[in-house]
Amino acid sequence: MSSADGAPQGPKPSPGSESDPETGPSSGSVAASAAPPSAAPTGAKPGALYRLGHWCATRWLWVLISWVIALIALQFLSSSFGGEYSDNFSLPGTQSQTGLDVLRADAPQSGGYSAQVVLHDSKKPLTDDSSQINQVTSSLAKLPHVLSAANPLPQNGQPATALSKDEKIGYITMRFDVTPGSLGTSYVDQVDTAVQPLRAANVQVEYGGSLGELARPKAADRTSEAIGFGVAIVVLLIGFGSVFAAVMPLLTALMAVIVGLAILSLVANLTTFATVSPTLATMIGIGVGIDYALFLITRHRQQLMDGLPAPNAAGRAVATSGRAVIVSGTTVIIALAGLYVSRIGFIGKLGVAAAITVITAVLGAVTLVPALLGLFGRSIDRFKVRKLVAEGTTGGAEATGMWHDYARKVERRPWYFLVAGLIILGILTIPLFSIRLGHVGDGADPESFTDRRAFDLVSEGFGPGANGPLTIVIDQSQVPASQQSQLASNLKSALTNVPGAASISPLQASDNGKALFGTAVSTVSPQDAGTNDLFNHLQDDVLPGAIKGTAAKAYITGTTAAQIDFLELISQRLPLIILVVVGLAFLIILIVFRGLLVAVKAAVLNLLSIGASYGVLVAVFQWGWGGPQLGVNGKVPIESYVPMMMFAIIFGLSMDYEVFLLSRVHEAWMRTKDAPGSVAHGLEITARVITCAALIMVSVFAAFILSDNVVVKMLGLGLAVSVLVDATIVRLLLVPAVMTLLGAHAWWLPRWLDKILPHIDIEGEGELAREGAAVPARA
Repeated sequence: MSSADGAPQGPKPSPGSESDPETGPSSGSVAASAAPPSAAPTGAKPGALYRLGHWCATRWLWVLISWVIALIALQFLSSSFGGEYSDNFSLPGTQSQTGLDVLRADAPQSGGYSAQVVLHDSKKPLTDDSSQINQVTSSLAKLPHVLSAANPLPQNGQPATALSKDEKIGYITMRFDVTPGSLGTSYVDQVDTAVQPLRAANVQVEYGGSLGELARPKAADRTSEAIGFGVAIVVLLIGFGSVFAAVMPLLTALMAVIVGLAILSLVANLTTFATVSPTLATMIGIGVGIDYALFLITRHRQQLMDGLPAPNAAGRAVATSGRAVIVSGTTVIIALAGLYVSRIGFIGKLGVAAAITVITAVLGAVTLVPALLGLFGRSIDRFKVRKLVAEGTTGGAEATGMWHDYARKVERRPWYFLVAGLIILGILTIPLFSIRLGHVGDGADPESFTDRRAFDLVSEGFGPGANGPLTIVIDQSQVPASQQSQLASNLKSALTNVPGAASISPLQASDNGKALFGTAVSTVSPQDAGTNDLFNHLQDDVLPGAIKGTAAKAYITGTTAAQIDFLELISQRLPLIILVVVGLAFLIILIVFRGLLVAVKAAVLNLLSIGASYGVLVAVFQWGWGGPQLGVNGKVPIESYVPMMMFAIIFGLSMDYEVFLLSRVHEAWMRTKDAPGSVAHGLEITARVITCAALIMVSVFAAFILSDNVVVKMLGLGLAVSVLVDATIVRLLLVPAVMTLLGAHAWWLPRWLDKILPHIDIEGEGELAREGAAVPARA
């Protein structure tokens, strides 16, 4: 067999011989392999990546021992020194944070971070449990980091404000000097001990707010991971036909993710990461880990079928596909790093969490994978479940098969495929235009969560808005005493009968007289758009009008207000993140493939696929098309940071398939200068492996829809849909159609730009030339 340009492809094993991929070798050792390729020219030295792959394949025992030691050591360090995860964060510079700072300074007992202990007695009024409530309130107030605990019963002749009309539902408001989420799950045990007298009196006790989130069952995504791995095994067995080749990507991805999560846990001891961080890191790590290993193993097996010894085949796989893996991984990491453009630490750290497992996945692909390839040698295909197939066809006269025929159909009628793909993406994108960002409240959680039960009880006893009160803070420290009474009168008048407010408590002065504060409760739940409307009306109209003409300053703070401020920050900075991530990805594609229109095409098509995945999220969660079937209670807004996270992750992951497909197209183009033929060749070579990789990643992401966390469900569904759309509609319809229509113009690059851009040999031909053997056409 020869390549398209006549270069020899190495010895062809005879059927039944030791190196025949169909019958398998007589020994699994590295020594039992075909004769080595031609010697390198005098003075030539193989490239670094080839040497790395070859070394790992020949020293496979040392590499495997190193990975096992690293895994065990990091697990030990993680269990001993790993940090906690928390969803609580601050927003410096926002009005809600400034208002909270005023409360802390002037009314510390009313400042801090609040949470509720919700009480329900179904048989008698809570006033009959007054002795237990008084005892529990006192015990809660004495816990570490608690500033105050407000008794729900009438105190000192004052009416109760945290007791329902039938007196069967009430809540104790606890205020902390730190975010409850940072206290660790062991803190919940202390709260449980403090409320035990009420539970002993048959009073239902539930935890709301951030305390309820802390008390949630620890996320266990083992079922999702098992489903993802199960589907991956089936897909790999069908795609490869080999048991060892199917297990290897799963093993390397699993080890890389475990190492990455241990590192993340250690980093979490130094800074705060969101509770969704390990799940997100697991999703991304498993997905890209399997993909990266799959691309290397596929290339390696083709080299074996072309007659190379296992160490040389592994070296070539790392020098070629391994280089593409590094470029792809770097693109994903850069996209995730782009989240720091938001200047919101919470968002940036989510990107860091995902990037950690991407890094370990890349390291696993270029070291652990070739080590396992060296271990198995030619025995990688010994146990087969079906007839083995090569990586792809030569693209010449021998080219046959489904993907070859499909590629030629696209080549003959590119406009049909382009229009069909755009219509499908357009339909999926339609719901995007009605997207509403917000915060998914506790009411959408499963009933097994204490914060969901607390949410329902508060809604029943006080109305849904009581779950997310808005705290009004007036800083009157610069207002003369002679004007303060008039200011109080103006505020009282302005805060009467405010549309959208179920109630607004009278403002009370702090002990030092420098601040006024009160509570506004919406008529609807915190996640409803009506609460945002009330917030904006108070902030933009009511309060500015009441303090006009004075030196007073007005703020709205509290958890709900902070979430709305967070949403506004996200909305303002999302366009900048999109611009930065798209720009960086455009630059990478331009540098790697030296084609201006190729880079433009990659950016535009990836944006279209992301828009389609956003549209599906809106239809499912916001419109409720299937939300209840996914375990979501009612219609919910799209969590404010999910589109930003999805954009960075999807844009990075979509570059995986872009790089692997275009690398083969570019390889053929550089060899033949036949633009349509190069597109067909690239599609023939990569379609099967990209399809397998996409099915695996879709199954991994989709399995996380089973999570109890609604945000994880959103991310799982959104990422699964985006990969499915990208690997089918974009990669199989739009990319080949657009590349065929562009023809040779796709690879045009101004000379002045070509001179200033660095050169990256993504196909690894330079390294293989230094190895002293021609690149096989299918390699």
